Amino acid sequence: MSKILVLGAGLSSSDLIKYLLDHSKVLGWTVRVGCRTLESARQKVNNHPNGQAIQFDINNSKQLQEEVAWATVVISMLPAYMHPIVAQECVKQGKHMLTASYVSDTMKSLHVEAQQKGIALLNEVGVDPGIDHMSAMRVIDSIRAKGGKINGFISNTGGLIAPESDNNPWNYKFTWNPRNVVLAGQGVAQYLENGQYKYTPYHRIFKNVREFDILDLGKFEMYPNRDSLKYKEIYGIEDIQTIIRGTLRRAGYCKAWDVFVQLGMTDDTYKMANSEKLTKREFLNSFLPYHPTETIEEKLKRLIPETQDEVVFNKLKWLGMFENEPIGLANASPAQLLQHILEPKLALGPNDKDMIVMQHIFDYELNGEKHRKISTMVIIGKDTVHTAMSITVGTPLAIATKLLLTGQIKDTGVIVPNKPHLYNPILNELENYGVKFIEEEVSVE
Repeated sequence: MSKILVLGAGLSSSDLIKYLLDHSKVLGWTVRVGCRTLESARQKVNNHPNGQAIQFDINNSKQLQEEVAWATVVISMLPAYMHPIVAQECVKQGKHMLTASYVSDTMKSLHVEAQQKGIALLNEVGVDPGIDHMSAMRVIDSIRAKGGKINGFISNTGGLIAPESDNNPWNYKFTWNPRNVVLAGQGVAQYLENGQYKYTPYHRIFKNVREFDILDLGKFEMYPNRDSLKYKEIYGIEDIQTIIRGTLRRAGYCKAWDVFVQLGMTDDTYKMANSEKLTKREFLNSFLPYHPTETIEEKLKRLIPETQDEVVFNKLKWLGMFENEPIGLANASPAQLLQHILEPKLALGPNDKDMIVMQHIFDYELNGEKHRKISTMVIIGKDTVHTAMSITVGTPLAIATKLLLTGQIKDTGVIVPNKPHLYNPILNELENYGVKFIEEEVSVE
């Protein structure tokens, strides 16, 4: 009997745990879910006979050691920076591990030792990273198998709100970690466009947007991700002319979000004095120049001309940024204060549904002719538990766990699912859960 240890019972783990428990009887699994709060783990296990819920503290090294010793395989749904702590213990004890997160340098450093121990540290098996890599590689490999040459690749993903639940002026709600949303885009975006290397610093990220019409869902805008260049090597397309990976938002979001960036409200590097006493209006005024007579509204419009746009200004007004309502957060950075303001306003309602939109655009040559293939996935969540985010993050991870435990994945070391023997069975089974791509061939001028 295999023993599966799931560490972390947050929003994205619901469908992972459900899949594992649903398959546990036939495959002889025991699924133990550990979370900082025991109640969260119990809710996910839901009294299943093959499930166990425990309170887990990643800082308790003795408990980590004991739990890894119990397990056949460990799945870390903890914050990404905690994965190496778990991975090091798994390598030490010779236990397989899976995550939905990017491979960090620390994780990469465990590759040789993991190979020597004959175990897999399988990463990037979520949605982004995960489904994005697997679905892109399947198309790239199929084009190359026909003798085609990839010249351009643009890939965009967004965790968004479903159209039927889109009822605020931002056309956005938090469907994953709000802190990550507030800090999104920091750093320099690096990409390649028509053979030219391009670099966009953080203060211009949300100005450097492109619009896309996606299926029948209307207009979206994309801002570029931090590093698209490394995917030339990962995808084996080193001689490509254009490669851009980006994040999708509804049209109009980025112009308004850029106000926060320009003001400095997304900075997480220092604490604001007396932050517990600040009202929303005072918080905003902290980033505006002193003027003896001008109102906060007038100063904002003078400093950030984009706020003269009524649509942008009304987005800020809807958040209550001009109100004398206390924020009530002590010893906080600007980013933490902004997150505290946003969370209640942009939270999922009890009947809301989220949406994942992913689109790849491939430009390629075949038999001397230019072609463009567009591959699009749209997933709408079932409810606030089995969200689109949970379905697309947790289900591929669960399928990969099954493949590993049943001996269908034999790779060892630090691996990502970018090879056909890894991505094909995962993508094929995902279609049973509604995760599938619509592919279109469009004319190229």
